[in-house]
Amino acid sequence: MEDARILACRKCLIKDMPEAEFYQNMYDYIANIPEDDKTPEDEYERRLNECRQCESLLNGMCRVCGCFVEMRAAAVIRHCPGAGKRW
Repeated sequence: MEDARILACRKCLIKDMPEAEFYQNMYDYIANIPEDDKTPEDEYERRLNECRQCESLLNGMCRVCGCFVEMRAAAVIRHCPGAGKRW
């Protein structure tokens, strides 16, 4: 990924990306969410703690919707997709 402005590799599969690059790509995406759209840090951590306690969390992914919970929790407009909607 040559351009720092690129937040996702649109032509790459996760399996084709080096693991460190994939995680950095995800955290760059979160860091670049506009402040008005970003979940406040304390609420973000609360959301992640709820996800850690959920039986649908598997390797950082939600088994209900398939998202990476760290990305979903970072956007203020997003919510838990589970039946109990933890957040």
